[in-house]
Amino acid sequence: FISSKLSTVIFYEDRNFQGRSYECSSDCADMSSYLSRCHSCRVERGCFVVYDRTNFMGNQYFLRRGEYADYMSMMGMNDCIRSCRMVPMYRGSYRMRIYERENFGGQMYELMDDCDSIMERFHMSSCMSCHVMDGHWLMYEQPHFRGRMMYMRPGEYRSFMNIGNMRFLSMRRIMESYY
Repeated sequence: FISSKLSTVIFYEDRNFQGRSYECSSDCADMSSYLSRCHSCRVERGCFVVYDRTNFMGNQYFLRRGEYADYMSMMGMNDCIRSCRMVPMYRGSYRMRIYERENFGGQMYELMDDCDSIMERFHMSSCMSCHVMDGHWLMYEQPHFRGRMMYMRPGEYRSFMNIGNMRFLSMRRIMESYY
């Protein structure tokens, strides 16, 4: 686990790092009290997941160290960033069980590494629930890590129907090298 003081992101109201700024080193459920809008950011250390709605809702985007001068064109965001979550650094093993149906039903497969297509690897048409035992993961609605994404921390996720009715077809570990 990495101390939150080591993870830092600076958000800017306007594109190209212009306008008022807000420096963040932890989770922020509602950025409106700091900035009227947020259209660019610079991740100085660590990794963050940003959301286009408050309270960690809406579309998610994974940001690693680097500069993001314009969200609209880079990520196709409909709106600006409204909340963010710091992703803690993790150095252990990775393990996740994915299930074909909600409530851990149907076929089950265990992953310990990235999977660019559950259709090709497991002949599974979709993943509707999962149990993340170890590590932090990104799950994507299309094969080869494309489409909308969801950040998964250790825990049980019984149904993806209540998370925007998403189906996940590829998964990737958030590795130490991302930091």
